[in-house]
Amino acid sequence: MATEDVLRRMRAEDVPAVMEVQEPTSVAGLSAVFPQDAHPFPREVLAGRWREEIDDPAIECLVIERAGAVAGFAALAGDEVKRFGVALDEWGSGLASAAHDELLARMAAAGVERPWLRCYAANPRGRAFWEKHGWVATGERSRGPMPPYAELLTYVHDPASSGTDPVAEA
Repeated sequence: MATEDVLRRMRAEDVPAVMEVQEPTSVAGLSAVFPQDAHPFPREVLAGRWREEIDDPAIECLVIERAGAVAGFAALAGDEVKRFGVALDEWGSGLASAAHDELLARMAAAGVERPWLRCYAANPRGRAFWEKHGWVATGERSRGPMPPYAELLTYVHDPASSGTDPVAEA
């Protein structure tokens, strides 16, 4: 299925709009991981991280767009999907799936054969999204980089485990 491109390279001037998307999405989707009373959303820390990653040639920072506006974000580092999310009002719209497929196509074009990512164990919505799109847990577990250092699960993409393979369709 051919779709319109939804990804573009992130620029430093995009960071405020990315934070406007990332904060409510993170609070809603990761409240079991980061209870806001104990671990409020670290807006300035994460904005600084985005700025550093935009300048890092090893990391490809991207915005997900809808009608020319920032509606999500992603970051790739070699064969790893480091970050991914769409605006709350886009949940269930298909935008995340379109961005996912475009990310996989980008990675394949760059020669990545086995993409991987980490997802918080206590993020059932995120885990369901990845699993629906052909990602399988490897059994590898680690801890997140910020308090409360929550458990992360490692996933790899296995096109045979999903109904679509955007790379084969491209």
